[in-house]
Amino acid sequence: MNPFLPLFAILGLFGLVLVIQLFRSVRIVPAQTVYIIERLGRYAASYGAGIHLLVPFLDRVAYKHVLKEQAIDVPSQECFTQDNVKVHVDGVLYLRVVDPKRASYGVTDYRFASVCLAQTTIRAVMGKLELDRTFEERGAINAAVVRAVDEAAAPWGVKVTRYEIQNIKVPDSVLKAMELQLKAERDKRAEIARSLGVMESKINYSQAAMEESINKSEGEKERAINEAEGRAAEILAIARATAESIRTLAAAVDLPNGEKAASLRLAEGYITALEKLAATGNRVVLPLDLSDPAAITRQTAKLLGKEAD
Repeated sequence: MNPFLPLFAILGLFGLVLVIQLFRSVRIVPAQTVYIIERLGRYAASYGAGIHLLVPFLDRVAYKHVLKEQAIDVPSQECFTQDNVKVHVDGVLYLRVVDPKRASYGVTDYRFASVCLAQTTIRAVMGKLELDRTFEERGAINAAVVRAVDEAAAPWGVKVTRYEIQNIKVPDSVLKAMELQLKAERDKRAEIARSLGVMESKINYSQAAMEESINKSEGEKERAINEAEGRAAEILAIARATAESIRTLAAAVDLPNGEKAASLRLAEGYITALEKLAATGNRVVLPLDLSDPAAITRQTAKLLGKEAD
């Protein structure tokens, strides 16, 4: 047996291990990734994207960090609002590593620490708001969580970009009460809208009636004025015609035999008036004897101021 066989075996094994370590010392780092290298347990370097060679048996890759923005789910948790209503809130936290060295040695697990800090901040913020405002103030809640977590995560080499609430779950009893409240508010708004509609309708009708009354009164006024002016013109015309007829009659009386003609005309008019009075069933007391035309003429002449011949 060859006494150097064990030595050759040891050397061969050592060479194999050396070759393996040489291959392992060559590292290709992907894009947006950083490797934290430790040498003999201490931080040595941060390798970015590309090919890198480690010192065999001395260097090792201690941490690997992705520089891309990460979306971390924040589990649902119980929170109490300012009006003592228990709700369950969950969300998503967005962050990215800006300093790989701090992310490696500043905190044990920056993802877990960020989630825990986001949960505690959510509980603190929700405790300052009433239930109704929690649904309206989502933007303010998200901003408060981002500020708190980003400030705490700065020493960890982590930048918190945003936080988004996914769900705010309330108990079924509270949800039913909210639905009843919303229904009551909708009914109230509907009643107000109907009452406003009725009020506007009545106002419109009253304004229309007022306008109609004003128009009618204006029309009646114009009609009355026109009728009055027409009657005045008629009376004036009659008066003028009467005056003209009197003047004509007076001039005719002064003519030869004018008085006899006037007496005869009056007698005719008198007889015509008596004919109208002598209706069936009427009793008429006459101041003259109709059988004596001369008496009628004499009476007519007296009206003119002279005796007839």
